[in-house]
Amino acid sequence: MAFATRSWTPVVLLLLVSAAAAAFSPSSAALVKQQPLVLKYHNGALLKGDVAVNLVWYGRFSPAQRSIVVDFIRSLGSGNGPRPSAASWWGTTEKYKGGSSTLVVGKQVLDESYSLGKSLKNAHIVALASKAGARPNAVNIVLTAKDVAVEGFCMSRCGTHGSTRGKARFAYAWVGNSETQCPGQCAWPFHQPIYGPQTPPLVAPNGDVGVDGMVINLATVLAGTVTNPFNNGYFQGPESAPLEAVTACPGVFGSGAYPGYAGQVLVDKTTGASYNARGVNGRKFLLPAMWDPQTYACSTLV
Repeated sequence: MAFATRSWTPVVLLLLVSAAAAAFSPSSAALVKQQPLVLKYHNGALLKGDVAVNLVWYGRFSPAQRSIVVDFIRSLGSGNGPRPSAASWWGTTEKYKGGSSTLVVGKQVLDESYSLGKSLKNAHIVALASKAGARPNAVNIVLTAKDVAVEGFCMSRCGTHGSTRGKARFAYAWVGNSETQCPGQCAWPFHQPIYGPQTPPLVAPNGDVGVDGMVINLATVLAGTVTNPFNNGYFQGPESAPLEAVTACPGVFGSGAYPGYAGQVLVDKTTGASYNARGVNGRKFLLPAMWDPQTYACSTLV
């Protein structure tokens, strides 16, 4: 089965942004008008309407951990509730061609026996994603536990999305729990970064650095999947390493963000946890900025 993937790593993207900024001195920057960021539409199909999000849990996740992720996905499709909300964050995807994408939680498949072992290749991810079936307007997401190594995880990517080709064509994504493997890379800003300024980490809104980090990466791959599901939607740059809806805005969570600083976000007075979005069941999340195709800018909730 042929397939194509798009990966991202926030720390690497942050370093690229830092390098690009350092390439211009203050005097030269004043002479050069900064061009707006534009994600080009490549005329391909997008995922619109009701989109089922099927979850394949690979390895051991506690019920509490699973509920954080499920509540997050349900929050994206819940239009009511106090703002800033996860639903209003997801609403930016409506500005991409084709209208709104309403996410609903579909199948959940538990594989707690590590049926393919604890060291997975790309082909294993596709095989696991296929366990949730092949539907045209759905995305199958493989979530790997903290003791599962995945090809490229922590070295070149924190999450991936792609699509199969042929008769059984479907979109899929993968996100890993980085708690014990690379929280400084894939759970930032809830852990000090591996590189760059060693600023104090933020307190995770749901009390789980690994899973709260997974929510950030899940938000990233979900936005990329619905706006560029088959590698011919919205993106900038080469198809093999595109900038997409969220990866075009690396490391930005609130106003005033810059490389190494997530920006000004909200803080829960009781727990001290940082967040910028509210969701169902009283949940709070920290969600990355998303590129707005109407303003040609990275949009944050706070």
